[in-house]
Amino acid sequence: MDWDHLRFFLEVARCGTLLSASRRLGVDHTTVARRIQSLEKQLGAPVFAREATGHRLTEAGRRLLPQVEAMAAAFLAVETAAEPAPAGLSGTVRIGVTEGFGTVVVAPAVARLGLDHPGLVIDLLALPRLVNLSRREADIVISLERPARGPVVVVKLTDYTLRLYAAKAYLAAHAPIRRPADLQGHGFITYVDDLLFSKELQLLHEVHAPERFTLRSTSVLAQHRAVATGAGLAVLPAFLADDDPALVRVLPDAARFTRTFWMSMPVEMKHVARVKAVWTLLRDTVAAQRQVLLPDN
Repeated sequence: MDWDHLRFFLEVARCGTLLSASRRLGVDHTTVARRIQSLEKQLGAPVFAREATGHRLTEAGRRLLPQVEAMAAAFLAVETAAEPAPAGLSGTVRIGVTEGFGTVVVAPAVARLGLDHPGLVIDLLALPRLVNLSRREADIVISLERPARGPVVVVKLTDYTLRLYAAKAYLAAHAPIRRPADLQGHGFITYVDDLLFSKELQLLHEVHAPERFTLRSTSVLAQHRAVATGAGLAVLPAFLADDDPALVRVLPDAARFTRTFWMSMPVEMKHVARVKAVWTLLRDTVAAQRQVLLPDN
């Protein structure tokens, strides 16, 4: 059995398409296809069902996957143990994280780490969607929901506060908002419901059922800018909005929410020096910024 056939099989299983797997492997997608065909010939059974949306594991593929994952983990452990101690960190670490937290909190911290270790490359996937750890879209994932299962290391990274905000100019042009009932008739800015990647962000209805939306966006950064221009009210993370002098907290007692960020990585990555360093950095970063993430007042 050719290990390269199995390695290519593992990437296709994780990525779901030949094209994505080929990019991860640094080869042409036709090379990936040939490797999969050779593996299926050796096994005497198809490991993928070819569909319009990509490659889905067959029963034979599902039986094979955990064995190949174990082989990959063992290979990585041997490779890591055999590496001489480097003068500095090197290689690539890919972090999947929500857009706002990734932009405001994570990016400055990992950028400084990159300055200290010129051989280290950080890929920051600060996206308004869930980054899939099981498909190895990232080495470390920071998410709003705790991974339910799988061979992963998971820690609670931090709680954080969200509040209802409006621009000073917007509030000056409208009647005072002193209680939730006063939100009647106001325009709101929020996420696009059918593209919302986590139910943890369904917050508005806990205070008021909006009758009118002035903007809906998959991007929390776009929502922030829309609120700052006076387009309406929105629930935003305190770490993103509290430092904006154009914004004011609305109903600070009634409209305060707490959510949690979870951090996870595949079990086989926990002994890789560059991943361990980034993991530790992220934990230290949120510990140092507790007052920003969870303001007392």
